Amino acid sequence: MTASPGPSVISGHSQNWTPLLDEAAREVFELMLGCALATPKAAIEETAEITSMVGLGGELCGMVSISCREQAAALMASKMLGVDLDKVGNDVEDAFGEIANMVAGNFKNKIPGIGDGCMLSVPTVVSGSDYRLHTMAESPAIELRLLFENMPIVISLQVSK
Repeated sequence: MTASPGPSVISGHSQNWTPLLDEAAREVFELMLGCALATPKAAIEETAEITSMVGLGGELCGMVSISCREQAAALMASKMLGVDLDKVGNDVEDAFGEIANMVAGNFKNKIPGIGDGCMLSVPTVVSGSDYRLHTMAESPAIELRLLFENMPIVISLQVSK
């Protein structure tokens, strides 16, 4: 049986979980895509054209999402699948969804006491630039603004209690 996380784990997430989310994302990108995420030296302008979302349920409820331009998502898919960029085709959404799934899974496994008590949803991928993402989260999102192969990506975590 998995121990339930204490209130301090959930209520103090913005300070405690930001480095865990950052570490989880960097590990997935290095292991699965063979590249390091970089921290931008200045503020980055990010225009999302594709977003992958994975829900968290159980001991921890919320959502992990990754947003970027289509070109970045296609390059992620190319690297993950080991195929040339021009051969990725319709696999972009599936690969991009799986990357978000791996980041979410790696993140939740880094939180003591959560482990098997938190389940992940099937990834959902939204394409296009004319949408807003709204969740029922009770706290502000943790956002990591990073560079993947010099292209901006945003990885966010929103948590409900």
